[in-house]
Amino acid sequence: MSYEEFYKKLGKRIKFLREEKHLTQEKLAEITGISLDYLGKIEVNINRPGLITLLKLAKALDISMEEFFKTL
Repeated sequence: MSYEEFYKKLGKRIKFLREEKHLTQEKLAEITGISLDYLGKIEVNINRPGLITLLKLAKALDISMEEFFKTL
């Protein structure tokens, strides 16, 4: 899997998990301290999140890092 494909799938996974928890982008951005613009761009594969950002997202979504990458 290429990096491009990985981050595309990751963005879709984040969006799926966010919607599954009934969270808006605004609410998830607020919870994590990530800007709304940055979060939106992660979900559409413009920005590529680092480890700290992924940890914040996993915590806010109440999932483990393992669960984050489960279906990628």
